[in-house]
Amino acid sequence: MTTIGIIGAGHIGSQVARKAVELGYDVVISNSRGPETLTELVTELGPRARAATSAEAAAAGDFAVVTVPLKNYRDIPVKPLAGKVVIDTNNYYWERDGRIPALDNGDATTSGLLQEHLPESKVAKGFNHIMASEITTDGTPTGTENRRALATASDYPEAAELVARLYDEFGFDTVNIGLLDESWRVERDRPAYVIRQNEAELKENLANAQRTI
Repeated sequence: MTTIGIIGAGHIGSQVARKAVELGYDVVISNSRGPETLTELVTELGPRARAATSAEAAAAGDFAVVTVPLKNYRDIPVKPLAGKVVIDTNNYYWERDGRIPALDNGDATTSGLLQEHLPESKVAKGFNHIMASEITTDGTPTGTENRRALATASDYPEAAELVARLYDEFGFDTVNIGLLDESWRVERDRPAYVIRQNEAELKENLANAQRTI
């Protein structure tokens, strides 16, 4: 069975973990405070989940989900994630993360920063423009009319394809934006951010996004 290493056990990480174990994935989850602080969550998740350090979660996962505050992205372990797909849920909240000029100026993307930090990994955007609670409640079966859609982007087609498969299992259609350089279209304050939209609506909102705001 596939194991997902989840680095970050906050709102998004814990919801991804809940849905993943429901679908039959094994989960190794970590946070910045240590595995002993995740006892309650792991007990809730059941026998398919265990707590670990970030490095252990990275090493254990067949692929990983990174869901930490953007200001901490340089703390993500590099070597254990080499060669693996890494799904990045990061968003830039300057009020929390401090000002990052490259993002303020439109010269970089949040996922692009993580890709630079993980040069041997295959980073893909995912789960960043949906409210955490809706990850486990808004999914519907494949082919459902007006099914909610989520976006991904990656410089590696196989990484985007993995996200699309996971989205479908979680109950969502996928719109592939293209390369990470285009992933700004689904970042904070753009039209596609944290609203419910089907595939056609998501494509329209992505097209209407402005680079700097």
